[in-house]
Amino acid sequence: MKHILNGNELIERGYAPGKTLGLALSLIEKGFEEFNKEELITLLLEVKAKPEQFIDHEILEKLATAIIEEAAAPVDETIALSAQATAYTVYGGDQIEEGARKQMNIAMRLPVSVAGALMPDAHQGYGLPIGGVLATRNAIIPYGVGVDIGCRMALSVFDISESHFHENEAQFKRELIAHTKFGAGHGFHGQYKADHEVLERAEFNLTPMIKNLHDKAYSQLGSSGGGNHFVEWGIIEFEKDDGALNIPKGKYLALLTHSGSRGFGATVAGHYTRLAKELCKLPQEAVNLAYLDMNSEAGQEYWLAMNLAGDYASACHEVIHKKLTKAIGAEVLARVENHHNFAWKEVWNGEEVIVHRKGATPAGKGVMGIIPGSMTAPGFLVRGKGETAAINSASHGAGRLMSRTKAIQNISRDQMRAILKEHKVTLIGAGLDEAPMAYKDINLVMDAQKELVDVVARFSPKIVRMADDGSRED
Repeated sequence: MKHILNGNELIERGYAPGKTLGLALSLIEKGFEEFNKEELITLLLEVKAKPEQFIDHEILEKLATAIIEEAAAPVDETIALSAQATAYTVYGGDQIEEGARKQMNIAMRLPVSVAGALMPDAHQGYGLPIGGVLATRNAIIPYGVGVDIGCRMALSVFDISESHFHENEAQFKRELIAHTKFGAGHGFHGQYKADHEVLERAEFNLTPMIKNLHDKAYSQLGSSGGGNHFVEWGIIEFEKDDGALNIPKGKYLALLTHSGSRGFGATVAGHYTRLAKELCKLPQEAVNLAYLDMNSEAGQEYWLAMNLAGDYASACHEVIHKKLTKAIGAEVLARVENHHNFAWKEVWNGEEVIVHRKGATPAGKGVMGIIPGSMTAPGFLVRGKGETAAINSASHGAGRLMSRTKAIQNISRDQMRAILKEHKVTLIGAGLDEAPMAYKDINLVMDAQKELVDVVARFSPKIVRMADDGSRED
C-alpha cells in the first residue's frame, strides 16, 4: 500500500526542512509496505536519533549517512538580516549620496536596530555612514561610534572685541602656533607634556591593551591629530541676548576646536571592532556593523573604554583652551562642548536604547551644540529642539562633498589660496583634502534641519590651524 506520510508530520517530530527530510520521505516508499504511519514515524525518528546503527541497513543507509554528515558539517553562525529595512527619517535627502543611504538601509536591517535617522551632512563611511544615527536594543557597534571615539567640538567665547582681535592678529597667530600641536601620531615630550586627572582614571587598568596605551595618551594629551581636526580663532556674533549663556547681543572673539581621542581612541576602536567581528558573524554587506552584546564581558569592556576615550578627548580640548586662554589673558564668558562620535544610553519611545551618533550632534530639547562649516564657511552655535524622528540629533558639520582623494585630484593650491583670500582667512597647515570646496554648503545643510535646532549664534573663522600634511590619525 502507498504510505500517507508528509513532511509536516516529520517536521513536527524533529526533522528539519531540507535535503535529509526529502530523502527520508523518498526511502520509506521502498520496502516498508507492512508498516503503518506511526511505525514509520517511529522508525525514521530512530534513524535520526541513532544513525550509526543504520549504516549497514539495506534501505536506510543513505538516510543514516546523510544525517551523520549533516551533524558533522560546520554550523553557519551568520546572523541573518531582516528582509526589509526598518523605516527611518532622512533630512536634506537631495544632498545625500546613494552610498550613505545604502549603508543606512543595511544598518536598519540589523536584528538589534530599533530606530534610525540620516542627517543632511551624511556621506559614506565604514559600517554606519557618517551622519548616521542608530538606536539599538542592548547592543553596541564599535564602527557605529567610529574610529575617532569621542571626537568633539569645543567653543570658548571671550571678553575680547572684534576690533581688538583684528588690531592684534599677529599676536593671536603666534599664540595659536605656540600652544597647539597637530599631525597623526604626534604628541608632546618632557617638560611640554600637559597633565590632567583623566590620566588617573581606574579604567586605564581595565585590560592590558588599554593599560599599554597610557603612555601614548599622556604624550598626546592636548594635541589635535590630523585629518579635519582644527584649532581656530574666529568672531562669533549673537544677534540677540542669550539668557541661558548670559551673553549680551554683539560680536566676540571665540576659540573653536575640533578633535578626538587621538591614537588612544583609534587603537581602542580597532581592537573592539576586530573582537566584534569575531563574535558577531554578519553577512558580508554588514560586516562592519558587527556588534557587542551589552550583557557580555566584551560589550561592557568596550562601553567603559569608549567612555574613557570620550573623557580623554574632552580633556584634550580643556588643555588647549586653558593654554590659549592664559596666553591671551582673556576671561571666558561662555563655553560649549559636544561630541559627535559616541554612543549614549537614552530612552526613545519609552524604551532604553543605545543611540549611536557617528558624525551627528546631540540635539535634545535645550541641548547646546556646535555645527562647523569649513575653514571659510560659518559655523553655528545651536540649541536642540528634541525632535523624536531625528532621535534628538542634528548634523555635525557641512559634510564632505568630495572624498579626500577626489579633492586632492581636483583642487589646486592656487584655488585654495584664492578662496582663503576672498574670505580673509589665515590658514596654517592643512592639505588640499581639507579645502573648503571639498565640503557641502553649510547653509543648505542648516536649512534642511530647521526643525532639529535653533541657531543661537554664528561663528566666522579667521585664523585656522590644521595638520601641516592633512594627515589622518594612526
